[in-house]
Amino acid sequence: MHRWAQRGTGRATERAVEMSPASLAPSGWVLAVLVFCQGISLVPAGSGGSRWTYAGPHGQHHWPDTYPDCGGTAQSPINIQTSDVEYEPSLPPIQPEGYRSPEDPRFLLSNTGHTVEMSLSESMFLNGLPKRYTAVQLHLHWGSRSHPLGSEHQLNGQAFPAELHIVHFNSERYANVSQAKNKPDGLAVLGIFIEAGEIVNEAYDNILLYLSKVKFAGDKIPIPSFNVLQLLPEKLDQFYRYRGSLTTPPCHQSVLWTVFHQAVQLSKSQLENLQGALFDTGPDSSPIPLVDNFRATQTLNQRTVYSSFPMGSTFTYSAGEVVATVFGILFVFVGLFFAVHVIMKSIRASKRTGQKDIVLKSSSALPSEQDSSANI
Repeated sequence: MHRWAQRGTGRATERAVEMSPASLAPSGWVLAVLVFCQGISLVPAGSGGSRWTYAGPHGQHHWPDTYPDCGGTAQSPINIQTSDVEYEPSLPPIQPEGYRSPEDPRFLLSNTGHTVEMSLSESMFLNGLPKRYTAVQLHLHWGSRSHPLGSEHQLNGQAFPAELHIVHFNSERYANVSQAKNKPDGLAVLGIFIEAGEIVNEAYDNILLYLSKVKFAGDKIPIPSFNVLQLLPEKLDQFYRYRGSLTTPPCHQSVLWTVFHQAVQLSKSQLENLQGALFDTGPDSSPIPLVDNFRATQTLNQRTVYSSFPMGSTFTYSAGEVVATVFGILFVFVGLFFAVHVIMKSIRASKRTGQKDIVLKSSSALPSEQDSSANI
């Protein structure tokens, strides 16, 4: 799940602190104020002015040094090991409200430098959770063309090409996401696995077709709102539930996670577009591809992962698998029908041949019988 503030550095702020106001002339005061203001604009809210990345000297292995929560005992993502999951029949299905027809005519699509993020309408919320959670934004995590598996959560040790996160905040207790993001019951996130398929997913094209418009970090563009429910899998009653964290700094342990068992599919061309369309740098910097923006799975520790359905009793098939299965069954039935038809035809032909032989043999015996009677 994506962080709540933009990236930046604290260099300008450090420079402003090093300047002593008492030693500056009036013109120096003006300069100090300008530099200080510039420092404020560059420092991301809640980040302490630190920049983070997924790899390198500021990579995820170093996050706890600057963001202590990233070293906590209830971190996300995790590997969902179905043999260890506990079935909880009281979990109700997720019920998205307002997803089909958002009140806002437009969503804001932006390149944050860490992901592509889309704002959501306040008219969208979730039922089926302990509280009412109102939608805030959605974003994606993905791999690269050389490392195509880029989901954050894993299922039985298996990663997927990408993962969608839809972020909500507890609107019954908190006024906005800023108040809720660091509270134990503050956030609820839907996680959707994305796998490769043969058919273009038109619902996701509502986002992917605009990636070229937000190519560089900081780029933003309003796009037409659409039916967000179509981004979700069909089976909303089959999911895994656990308590965890933001998957990016500051890694607050404030998320009630719902990870759907059924994946959605994107075509190969759609996945390649996601893996190659964006940069994590601005237009004036050397372009660095925005790829492999996923965190490694974290230790489960003493947490329990619950499922809304019993393991082993439910089988989920993709649309392609369903079509292949139907055609396979039809082929078997047609083959059986043809085989039975051939066998029956062969049996009937054999019977006719046998009857003909009897008639011919009987007919050929008649003259001999007549001759015998004449001789008597």
